Amino acid sequence: MTAVIFDLDGTLADTSGDLLAAANHCFRDMGLGDVLGPADAGVALRGGRAMLRAGLMRVDQLDEAIIDRYYATLLAAYGAAISVHTRMYDGAMDAVEVLKSQGYSVGICTNKPEGLADQLLRDLGVRDAFGSLVGADTLPVRKPDPAPLFEATRRLGRDPRACILIGDSDTDRNTAKAAGVPSVLVTFGPAGGDMAALEPEALLDDFAALPSVAAALLPR
Repeated sequence: MTAVIFDLDGTLADTSGDLLAAANHCFRDMGLGDVLGPADAGVALRGGRAMLRAGLMRVDQLDEAIIDRYYATLLAAYGAAISVHTRMYDGAMDAVEVLKSQGYSVGICTNKPEGLADQLLRDLGVRDAFGSLVGADTLPVRKPDPAPLFEATRRLGRDPRACILIGDSDTDRNTAKAAGVPSVLVTFGPAGGDMAALEPEALLDDFAALPSVAAALLPR
């Protein structure tokens, strides 16, 4: 009676291209042009405010009031073109189906707003594969608070502490640690080379290995 919970951005899907496009839409509106580029994929996967902050810092115009003002603009631009460049990582959905065939429940816990996460998953044709979806605004708190992870597991009908979290960042590592459950960090995302330093219970180089990793961390 165990669950495998996935982060979304940078874990299941490379969403950086569409996120960067939304941020650059804002920067162009500010008269700054396209400030961020492909090398900023790691920043993109940390969310809208992180991209706005990084871009404004780059042009020496950091102002939290500007970030607050443009955040809604960024979300609107992103929602209007959410799946132009985004792709699921190789083997991600194959691994999900194998896990389900082995009796695991699978869900998503993301710091993307729930509506946008749902829209993206539907655009990609994979929403129905996941039994739960908890986003940044589903609860009053977001990761690294453990409550969203517990809620994603609870919505699967599982014991909230009978899960593992698959992610790609220190936020996911800290969420799992706060929840008292194992974390598995993927190494194929933009920040993959830094994952070992976070000392997760496991590293994942290829989704094909996930079922065996889950079996080792979640005795059934």
